[in-house]
Amino acid sequence: MARQKKIFLEESEMPKQWYNIAPDLPSPLNPPLGLDGKPISPEMLAPVFPMNLIEQEVSQERWIDIPEEIRQILFQWRPSPLIRAYELEEALGTPAKIYYKNESVSPAGSHKPNTAVPQAWYNKQFGIKKLTTETGAGQWGSALAFACAQIGGIECKVYMVRCSFDQKPFRKMLMNTYGAKCVSSPSMDTQSGRDILAQYPDTSGSLAIAISEAIEEAVSDTTGKTRYSLGSVLNHVMLHQTIIGLEAKKQLAKVGVKNPDIVIGCCGGGSNFAGIAFPFMYEKLHGANIQIIGAEPFSCPTLTKGSFVYDNGDVARMTPMMAMYSLGHNFVPAPIHAGGLRYHGMSPLVSASLHDGLMEAQAIHQSECFEAGLLFSKTEGIIPAPETTHAIAATIREAKKAKEEGKEKVILFNFSGHGLMDLVGYEKYMTGQLSDYEYPEHEIEANLAKLKGYPMPK
Repeated sequence: MARQKKIFLEESEMPKQWYNIAPDLPSPLNPPLGLDGKPISPEMLAPVFPMNLIEQEVSQERWIDIPEEIRQILFQWRPSPLIRAYELEEALGTPAKIYYKNESVSPAGSHKPNTAVPQAWYNKQFGIKKLTTETGAGQWGSALAFACAQIGGIECKVYMVRCSFDQKPFRKMLMNTYGAKCVSSPSMDTQSGRDILAQYPDTSGSLAIAISEAIEEAVSDTTGKTRYSLGSVLNHVMLHQTIIGLEAKKQLAKVGVKNPDIVIGCCGGGSNFAGIAFPFMYEKLHGANIQIIGAEPFSCPTLTKGSFVYDNGDVARMTPMMAMYSLGHNFVPAPIHAGGLRYHGMSPLVSASLHDGLMEAQAIHQSECFEAGLLFSKTEGIIPAPETTHAIAATIREAKKAKEEGKEKVILFNFSGHGLMDLVGYEKYMTGQLSDYEYPEHEIEANLAKLKGYPMPK
């Protein structure tokens, strides 16, 4: 009997609602706070986000309908295939069954359009004419550029972290092709960028700096027609990404799997991890025995070495204070090639999930990740993005553990994006030009010490 490699859903089977984990968390979310330490109101976010997205951000509804116009655009690549990694299993000699959700099939090459399209659509409904954003490795910037082109009538400007801007020129070209403007961050376009460059002219940049620039441009538009768009961290972003795990549940059911034993995603700000994991956390909250793992870089160990604190999402402190695992908003990471995982903080929803014991975290060095990426490329044929290799490395660890234990576990991971524009990183790894880097404990302590006087989460 022929074995089934790919598991598909019909377009009619694509979820019609997103899952919001907020009302199901064991502990209520700590509210975002203003600089005065008081909870912010939805109206206070209005200069940054349109009110229709703010409503999703603060919603306590478990299920939120996906507008039909958004579904029609998502049909370009969704439902995405679930793939059984037979060749990887055989190479590892594991009894584990490994499945991956292939989010690299989107036009932008990653999971990011799952939220970029809704965000662009909701902004247009609100009358917004321009969106500003930041991007690390360029996946999010590419996705928002694609989404604005699809929706039409919305200008897009992307502040790209300098080291990634230099390392990944094709990402910038892709954004330009979709009609967006991409600039290196920190830039001379904003006051926060100019301030950073005056103090640190040789900085490699950070997502926190790029966020400051994007927000500054949005809120300083006197016409009120510009808003900011964020590709991770926020509640409504996690919400939109749950379409990944909701589809995966339906696909696994088609091959007789009610729930996997292990669910894995890489963690930067939390979006692709939440996308695959939150629908299964729902099952875990209702009694299912599922191990859920977030994999992150040793060079940016937010979940494994950060503290659960109130912190700002950007270096200029233009965002509210959020209760999250953080390395401190002054964190400037080493210029590793997994640029999308170089953020100092973590989604409040993902942070709460870790704090409540619904998941665990693993930090992995980039050499182990690139090695995992090469093995996956040679067995499954798809070159993973450097970010995605963290999920693959964690999957390989668990598959080897299953072999040692002699257990036939079902492992599901999110293949969050391809690495066809990240081949320079692979070349540097294969020629011995990449080294492992562990962010020093004393640097973390120094960054977090600067939060003295900040409120503490309950």
